[in-house]
Amino acid sequence: MPIYEYRCDACGFQKEHLQKVSDVALNACPSCGAESYRKLLTTPGIQLKGGGYYATDFKGGACKPAESKSDGPPSPACGTGACPACQ
Repeated sequence: MPIYEYRCDACGFQKEHLQKVSDVALNACPSCGAESYRKLLTTPGIQLKGGGYYATDFKGGACKPAESKSDGPPSPACGTGACPACQ
């Protein structure tokens, strides 16, 4: 669902609102009640809902140890970017 930013021309109050694309644009300022609340032209923002969307998706994290022929533990440097599996 898109996040739209609005500003009141009368009092300068500014706030983001989560709205459907099909929703009617707001025009009454929640702060002063004036009918001069306008949608701003901004970079679009979206909010993902439902299962499978996490804050950690597509972020760098600790590496997984490389599979080796030995069954020994991973290098103590693993996860820091210094071990061969992280490179």
